[in-house]
Amino acid sequence: MQFAIIADIHGNALALRAVLSEIDNLNNIDHIYCLGDMIGIGPESNEVLQMLFSRSDTSMITGNHDEAILALAKGQEYPKSHSHVKKHHQWLLDRMDKYFIRKLDQLPRTIKRNIEGYSILFIHYQIEYNKINEHISKDPFSSIVNPSIENLESLYNDKNEDLICFGHHHPLHYFIGQNTIYLNPGSLGCNDKPTAPYAIVTIKNNKIKVNNKEVPYDNSSFLKSYHKLRVPERDFILKVFHGNQI
Repeated sequence: MQFAIIADIHGNALALRAVLSEIDNLNNIDHIYCLGDMIGIGPESNEVLQMLFSRSDTSMITGNHDEAILALAKGQEYPKSHSHVKKHHQWLLDRMDKYFIRKLDQLPRTIKRNIEGYSILFIHYQIEYNKINEHISKDPFSSIVNPSIENLESLYNDKNEDLICFGHHHPLHYFIGQNTIYLNPGSLGCNDKPTAPYAIVTIKNNKIKVNNKEVPYDNSSFLKSYHKLRVPERDFILKVFHGNQI
């Protein structure tokens, strides 16, 4: 069994297209798991969601940006912790196809699978069990910790899966603990260089093997689109999430 892990696309259709093209050309990936934050930050929400929802081999969960935008769409309380990007989220929502809003609203927060005897959790980031059903306005996702095996074991101390796949924090995480493997492939759509990371997990012969990969692509037109489209908070986004590459 081989499956791909993608996370934090953040409205970057060029990066997603590059990764999906590589995955499809491999011709040996059984499934794709997408770990949330498909939208937010980048302006290509409809393009990204069209690619993902059109596939029969892809399972998705929601992230904090997806849920914050959904809160706006449904007239619900918006998270105060995201107030600095509320104008940006509203701008994205105003340009989203209503079909994709409905589809996003049907996605779960977590997926659990048992694959060849291994228990696997797919989650955007840690949510304690007693907060799993809390609305995004209550900030159910835990605070980000620096990547280390000690921090991740402490963060996910109420989970006991063999493999925990997550995103949210944009750098790559790959740590093997005593009982659990922690895997975050890194943000597919937000990087300070023109590459899109993802991971391939192979479960075979009673072993879990992880191959972290990066796909190069030309991101110049995507980065320029922030100014062309006058995306709110574009200067901040280009600096913090894309390393001022233009």
